[in-house]
Amino acid sequence: MSDRAEVVAGIDIATAAVRVVCADAHGRVRARGSAQLPPPRRGAGGRSEQDATAWWPAVAAALRQATEALPAGGREVVAVAVAATSGTIVLADGRGEPLGPALMYDDRRAAGLNARAQEAGAPRWRTLGLSVAPTAALGRIAWLAGAEGHADALGHRAHGERHVAHEAVRHVFHTPDLIGWRLTGGPVATDWSHALKSGYDARAGEWPDEVFDALGVPARWLPSVRAPASPIGTVCAEAAAETGLPPGCAVRLGMTDGCAGQLATGAVRPGQFVGILGTTYVLKGVTRDLVADPSGALYSHRHPDGWWLPGGASSTGGEALAHVPPGQLPALDRAAADRGPASVVAYPLRREGERFPFVSGAARGFVLGTPADDADRHRATLEGVAFLERLALERVAELGVAVEGPLWAAGGGSRSPLWTRIRTTVLGRPLRVADHAETAFGAALLAASGTLHADLTASAAAMVRPGRDVVPDAREHAALDASYAAFTAALRERGWLR
Repeated sequence: MSDRAEVVAGIDIATAAVRVVCADAHGRVRARGSAQLPPPRRGAGGRSEQDATAWWPAVAAALRQATEALPAGGREVVAVAVAATSGTIVLADGRGEPLGPALMYDDRRAAGLNARAQEAGAPRWRTLGLSVAPTAALGRIAWLAGAEGHADALGHRAHGERHVAHEAVRHVFHTPDLIGWRLTGGPVATDWSHALKSGYDARAGEWPDEVFDALGVPARWLPSVRAPASPIGTVCAEAAAETGLPPGCAVRLGMTDGCAGQLATGAVRPGQFVGILGTTYVLKGVTRDLVADPSGALYSHRHPDGWWLPGGASSTGGEALAHVPPGQLPALDRAAADRGPASVVAYPLRREGERFPFVSGAARGFVLGTPADDADRHRATLEGVAFLERLALERVAELGVAVEGPLWAAGGGSRSPLWTRIRTTVLGRPLRVADHAETAFGAALLAASGTLHADLTASAAAMVRPGRDVVPDAREHAALDASYAAFTAALRERGWLR
């Protein structure tokens, strides 16, 4: 639609930081910005909270950094979209002010309520192929609706304010909803991607009233829902002054971080899949029809163009290397590459329970055998994540989904040549490593949809670079295949995998 110097801004609100990417109609990144966020507070009962009042100052600072780096100081930005962690919510008042901390995506305090939600909405979930996970935002919304939830959620307010806040209008916000309010100056719709784990039925286009009624959630708490990339307003004067965005700049709906990361690779058409190796491993793809997984390991977001985005997020991934100082990773990679396939088999799970490619609350990490040295242990860890990826693709195939062409590779783990080579050899298929496979760039694609380009498919075609292919190493195939067989056998022996 445009060949001028116009750019769009994509915002990624991750757990630890906010990142902004400004890109032009050809996908060239023109400016970047970032700002840190306070770490989540994690405690007893599976609680995980973050100060939601820190989100907007960080977003404004990251946008200001990016816009000041643009030639016209931000006046060339024509649209902005926000992506954030999936399932993070906060209760806010009628002015859009948080009434307490954000309850994060991994908060487990409402596991019991989520079990009730699973039962109350069983017919609906079956048709959608969904399972309400212990960490789903749906249960935390019900928790907030309870009297005990109110008292705790408002605990960060002064006692004198509590009664007034209790009587005020309340809204449940996903992270981008709160930022959308700040950008536009008023309440905005949410997108059906961020709303998924709050219970939104994207096929029927409705909230699950029968579930909310059973759990005592007021319908007025929930926002209206629209498709990702939909326009929801324009940047107000106050936000423009704080961010450097021009007043009147379009604000469009984004998607969750995992979905935006997928879009950033260019995997936006049916049959295309991407393996995102970040803190956790995420497999996502595009299908024309909804894929139902009875186990609940694989679930589907709705594509902005009406298709479906089946995928799942493992409980392990890059965090398997969290104990290794980043500066030591290149040397470990070199040593592990020199020694070849590991002598042991590892499942490098560092937390309790697995959610994809199988579901088991009892799952725990293990190592079969004793590593010869640190390089051997490191290599086994890399292989273990690759085995999970193969298991994930096999699960997708069991559900009748064909993965066409190379598997796109994204995430920080894809920057390791060794890890990428291990993954492609374990899978026995090429990996296509994306150039700009970052969440903020995916959000920029959504901002460009209907602004710089006609739709998401057109945005991806014009803005995403082709990437580079990595092919399997035939010399290591047999050893890795044998280790994979031992890996899956160990999972079955423990009763975690059928």
